[in-house]
Amino acid sequence: MSEPQIITGTIPAPARIDKALAEATGFTRSRVQGLIDQGRVDVAGKTATAASMKVAAGTPFRIIVSAAMPAEAAPEDIPLVVAYEDEHLIVIDKPAGMVVHPAVGNITGTLVNALLHHCRGRLSGINGVARPGIVHRIDKDTSGLLVVAKSDAAHEGLAVQFAAHTVHRRYIAVCAGHPSPAAGTIDARVGRSDADRKKMTVLPNNSSRGKTAITHYKVTQRLDEASLIECRLETGRTHQIRVHFASIGHPLLGDPVYGRTPKPLRPLLDTLGFARQALHAAELGFVHPKSGETLRLAADLPPDMAELIDQLGRSNR
Repeated sequence: MSEPQIITGTIPAPARIDKALAEATGFTRSRVQGLIDQGRVDVAGKTATAASMKVAAGTPFRIIVSAAMPAEAAPEDIPLVVAYEDEHLIVIDKPAGMVVHPAVGNITGTLVNALLHHCRGRLSGINGVARPGIVHRIDKDTSGLLVVAKSDAAHEGLAVQFAAHTVHRRYIAVCAGHPSPAAGTIDARVGRSDADRKKMTVLPNNSSRGKTAITHYKVTQRLDEASLIECRLETGRTHQIRVHFASIGHPLLGDPVYGRTPKPLRPLLDTLGFARQALHAAELGFVHPKSGETLRLAADLPPDMAELIDQLGRSNR
């Protein structure tokens, strides 16, 4: 893999940073905005945090562009668990550990590679050759349901529902401790962290950065030093559930980024070899974009989470 490309220069004329850099580099504004979101743009020696920030002429900038990837993902014969499929779309029960689409560092073994083989290339082209059919994502180490579009018409119909927050998404998670109240709503804006641009964080709700994020939750079982929780997403921001529960002092068990496993539980997680966030996309519901039928699909807990919950519940029996 080749090294990332570093582009440097100065702002040609006063403007918004996304517009100014688009003019200076030839990139589209949307690509510049994406690079800013990834923390890959420095202006006057500081990481740019918003595409709308104003910059003066002559201000130095630096952009780090990821190493080149293959133009198209390659089909790979990787087994998939299919929860639903027809000529318009497919719903996959994704295992923990599988990346959704190719990126630098993960150009093979992804869900897209598997889908290209399974669907014989018949996937929506709206997101381009690197992310064909991908309407939404779940994290690499989160298991569960994800819908993929086979046609552009299906993709557009599903995208409208996600944007309107009408898609039903229920997650099952295990968090540290016992949240109080045992049921409620976390309404906290989520955006990129200034301290670590690879992480998300909760921001003030009046911030111009980030996006509104709302998670409804309830504790369904008190466990030993932990709780089994059910979450319903009103919005679907990057790492939303993980960030929200970390922000209230109850990070998800096993989460390597946003939380630390309570000391009394570390031996158990080590024994089980549980080293991912305890999060599973258990239900997915939407209106079929072509037939108008309401679909409600469910995925059983994977064995690793089921065993974790069983072990944590033993002292309460």
